[in-house]
Amino acid sequence: MARSSSGMVAGLTAVALAAVGFLAYQASANVPEDLRPPATAKQSPGAEPPGSTADQRRSDPLAVPAKSGKGMRVVYALGERRVWLIGGNGKATHTFPVVPSTVSPPAGAYEVTSRSGSIRGSDGVPIEHVVRFATVDGVNIGFSAAVDGSMSAPDPERRTGGVRMQRTDGDAMWDFALEGTKVVVVP
Repeated sequence: MARSSSGMVAGLTAVALAAVGFLAYQASANVPEDLRPPATAKQSPGAEPPGSTADQRRSDPLAVPAKSGKGMRVVYALGERRVWLIGGNGKATHTFPVVPSTVSPPAGAYEVTSRSGSIRGSDGVPIEHVVRFATVDGVNIGFSAAVDGSMSAPDPERRTGGVRMQRTDGDAMWDFALEGTKVVVVP
């Protein structure tokens, strides 16, 4: 009898999981247009970076920040901990959350000055797709992805300049931000 009970429980569990999956699919397929992200920008999956709060987020995280310039550029919003890759038409082609370094550049316009395929970061972590754009008090500031995929907050006692992103976002940044590409930092 125990065998038939466990088989029945397994069968009921499978039916329940299928029903939940179907209902989740139905719900996602019926999201109103005004609640869906724009189809032109790809937002990376994953949780928000550490320290984000509802007060720091705008209602549409995919919308390019106002007063961030014109034309092709990378936009880095310090307060939102988010980056946008903006094509020549002024539209976001990719946006993603980042974990800021302990040293941040002041708001303003910069350009990509150098790139490295893979190196060891100032925090000792192996990183890839390093795109540098500023120097603050002798600390190089740039975007990078940890080879191990981590996005942990840096040690606040160390002066680091690496703005960390997920590896897939690092791939997009690497392909987009060649030397000379404009980088606009907004508050």
